Amino acid sequence: MAFAGRQVAGASKRAQGRPAGEIDREIQLRTAEHMAEVLGELKGCAAKLGQVLGIYELALPPELAEPYRIALGRLQDAAPPMLPRTVHAVLAASFGPDWRDNFREFDDRRAASATIGQVHRAIWHDGRAVAVKVMYPGARAAVDSDLRQLRGLAWLTPVFAPHTDGRAVVDELAECLRMELDFEAEARSQRRFADAYADDPDFRVPQVVAQRGDVIVGEWLDGIPLSHLIAAGAQDERNRVGMLAVRFFWSSAPRSGLLYGDPHPGNFRVLPDGRLGVVDFGACPAWPPAQFPALVHDLADALINGGPADLDLVTRQHGFTDDQRGLDSAGLAEKLLPFTELLRHETFRLDTEWLRGRTLDTMSPKLSNAYRQLGIPAYLMPFQRALVTLLGLIAQLGTTGPMRDEILRWSPELSAVMDRYRTRTGQPTDLNVVRLRRVGAAATGFAAG
Repeated sequence: MAFAGRQVAGASKRAQGRPAGEIDREIQLRTAEHMAEVLGELKGCAAKLGQVLGIYELALPPELAEPYRIALGRLQDAAPPMLPRTVHAVLAASFGPDWRDNFREFDDRRAASATIGQVHRAIWHDGRAVAVKVMYPGARAAVDSDLRQLRGLAWLTPVFAPHTDGRAVVDELAECLRMELDFEAEARSQRRFADAYADDPDFRVPQVVAQRGDVIVGEWLDGIPLSHLIAAGAQDERNRVGMLAVRFFWSSAPRSGLLYGDPHPGNFRVLPDGRLGVVDFGACPAWPPAQFPALVHDLADALINGGPADLDLVTRQHGFTDDQRGLDSAGLAEKLLPFTELLRHETFRLDTEWLRGRTLDTMSPKLSNAYRQLGIPAYLMPFQRALVTLLGLIAQLGTTGPMRDEILRWSPELSAVMDRYRTRTGQPTDLNVVRLRRVGAAATGFAAG
C-alpha cells in the first residue's frame, strides 16, 4: 500500500513537470527507507534478512541501488552492542559465577556482531587468543515473535512465485534460525568442519575451544575482512579469494557431510598466510538429501544435453510443477541457460552485471515469467539460499576463474553430464549458438543436437 501511494505521488509530480529520473530515485529512496523501517521492527531476524535482501540489492541498476545499500547497511548494523554487565550476565549463566577464571583477559568491547549475538576478543586461560560469541538475552523469544510476523507476510510469496508455498518458505527460514539459536549444534558443526579442513593449505576453520549454554569460544582469526577486499582489493587477489569461496562451498558437503549454509562476506577473512579463514557454522544442515544428486544430474542434463521437452519432464518428476499446471518449458530453458555458462567455459567471469541479469529474470512479476510457473520444493531452500549468497559474494568480487573445473571436482553428477556434452559430435561451445539452437528446437519440437 505504501509503495502504491508513492507511485501515485510520483505520477502527480511528473504531471507537474519534475524530471522522471529524479522522481524515480526519490521513490526508490523512500521505498528503501520504508523497507528498513518495517524490517527494523524485527528483533531476532533483522540481520539475517538484511544479509539475504542485500543480495537482491545487486539486481538493481547502479543509480538505484545506493538507497537500498544505505538502508540495508543500517539494518545490518542496527543491533546496539550489549552493555558489559549484560555480557557478563550471559557468561555467568553459561560458565558459572567464576567465568573469569577461564580467561587471562576479556575485552568488554564488541569485536564483531553476529546474527543473534556479538563476538568479543579474549585470551583463554592457556594463552590462546579466542573469539567469544555471546547470544543476545531474549534472542529465542525475539526470533519466535519475528517468525509469527513473517508468517503473516507469507501471502506475499505468490507475487513472485505463485506456485511456491509461502508458509513452507517461512518454515524453512524458521528452521534455519532455530539452528543458529542452538549453540551446542553449532559447535558440533564447527568441529566437523575444523576436522575436515584441518590439513588444508587453502583454508582455516577455527577449532572450538569451549561451548556452554549461550556461549561459544573458538580460536581467534586475525585477517582482512572480505568487505575490504571488495572495496579496494587488487583484481588478482579478488579472483583468488573468490575461487577459494567457490571451492569451500562446493566441497563442504563432500568433505564434512554438512552444507556450509552462510557464505556471506562477513564470514570470511583473508589470513596473513593467504589462507581463507571461515567462521559461523550455525546454519549447516546435513547434506545432501537423498533426492538431491538425481535432481542435479537430471536438471543439468536436460539443459545441456536435452531440450525443452526434457526440462518439462524433469520439473514434473522432481516436484517443481505437476500435470495440472502449464509450463513454458522453452521459456524456462532460455532463462536457465545462462547458469550453464559456468560449466561451458574453461574460465568464467561472474560479476554484478551478470548476477543482475539473472536476478531480474527471477524476480520479474510479469505473468510471462516462466519462473512464476514453478514451485520450489521446501527441501531445496537451504541450498538455494546458500547458493544465492555465494553468487552474491563472488559477483561483488568480480571473480574470474576456472569455475567449471572447481564445481566438477566436487560434483560427480555434473561431471557425468559434462562427459556426455564433450562427446556429442557437432556440439557447439559458443553459448549464443547453443541458445539459437535451443530456440529452433523449441519451435520444431525437437531437442537441439
